[in-house]
Amino acid sequence: MPGEEQELRRPRDYHDLLVWQKGMALAKQIYTLTQPSPDTEKFGLMTQMRRAAVSVPSNIAEGQAHYTTGEFIQFLSHAVGSVSELDTQLTLSIDLGFCSDVKAQQARSLILELRRMITALRRKLSNSS
Repeated sequence: MPGEEQELRRPRDYHDLLVWQKGMALAKQIYTLTQPSPDTEKFGLMTQMRRAAVSVPSNIAEGQAHYTTGEFIQFLSHAVGSVSELDTQLTLSIDLGFCSDVKAQQARSLILELRRMITALRRKLSNSS
């Protein structure tokens, strides 16, 4: 009914979550961005960036798969942490000349969008429980 607050329904599968889909897009962007990395960075910063990027949708998926809203909120907190970690690593890779600011701009925009989306979802879940 109009004017009434809609009940927050949990998606059946994390694939249905836009925030997970955006997390996957970010992980793919980071893999592409870090592809032409120097040999000296093979197991350094670029690897850390990839791990942090993969951690974002992974934590969203794992949290959604758990049975309680509290666990989901906890995993969303981990995802926000990974987004912030990745943002720091991306800034460092630009400062060190491993990638250009222009190439990183799309990833940086998605990082900011994801941080807002995950935080909003976490807040909404907290308020509904």
